[in-house]
Amino acid sequence: MTPTILLVDDNEEIIEFLADELGGQYRVLKAADGDEALSILGREAVHLVVSDVMMPVLDGFELCRLIKTNFEFSHIPVILLTAKNTLQSKIEGLKLGADAYIEKPFSPEHLQVQIANLLTNRHKIREYFANSPLVHIKSMAYSTADEQFLETLNETIRQHLEDTELDVEKLARIMTMSRPTLYRKIKAISNLTPNELINITRLKKAAEMLAAGQYKVYEVADMVGYNSQNNFGRNFLKQFGITPTEYMNMKKPE
Repeated sequence: MTPTILLVDDNEEIIEFLADELGGQYRVLKAADGDEALSILGREAVHLVVSDVMMPVLDGFELCRLIKTNFEFSHIPVILLTAKNTLQSKIEGLKLGADAYIEKPFSPEHLQVQIANLLTNRHKIREYFANSPLVHIKSMAYSTADEQFLETLNETIRQHLEDTELDVEKLARIMTMSRPTLYRKIKAISNLTPNELINITRLKKAAEMLAAGQYKVYEVADMVGYNSQNNFGRNFLKQFGITPTEYMNMKKPE
C-alpha cells in the first residue's frame, strides 16, 4: 500500500513544490493550515504529516500538539518545517512530540530521507514486535497516548485469553469503544488486524509460560485459548519460526 503523506503549509508555491517532489512515491494530501489538516486527518488514513510551523488559524506547533494528544491521531509521525533557526524553537517542537525538525531552506532530498526513515523504522519495529516472542506491545508506542492505549489493550486481551471466541466485536465491547475506532487504531499502530493482534498476544503469553517450564505444551495451548494443540503448534511455528517444544527446550536452564 502506498503511504499517505499530509502536507500542511499556507504557502501555495511550497506546498505544490513538495507535492511534486513526493508525489512519485507517496499519495499526497494538502492543507493550507492546521485547522484544515485536522479536518483531513478526521476522514483520511494518513501515515505521516509534514507541516510548516508559521501558519494562520492554527500553527504547526499547535497542530503537532493536537495530533500527539488525540487518541485517533497520536500514532502519526510529524515532521515540522521552520525558518525559526533557534534552539528554543527546536526544543519547543520536540517537547510537543515532533518526530523530526527541519530548518528552512532545506534540501528536498533531506526531507525524502527523513520521511523514508520514519516510515521504515516504524515498519521494522512492528515486525520485531510481531516476530519476537517476548517483546512487549509497548515497543510500538510513539506517544504517551499510544502507550496508555496499548497497555490497556494488552491487559484486556490477556484477561480474556481463555475465551476461544474472543474477537474484535467482544474486544470493542469490553473496552467500551466502537468497533471501527478500535479496528482503525490497532491497524494504524501495528499494521495488524485486531484478530491478528489477539492471536499474537495469545502466542506471546504462551511463550512466557513455555519459558517458565511449569506446564506441558497441551496445557499451555488450552490456557491461552486454543482448542487444538496441533493448531497452536502450527500458529506458534508460523509466528516465531520455532515449535513450542523447541522453544521450551531452548529456554530450559542449563
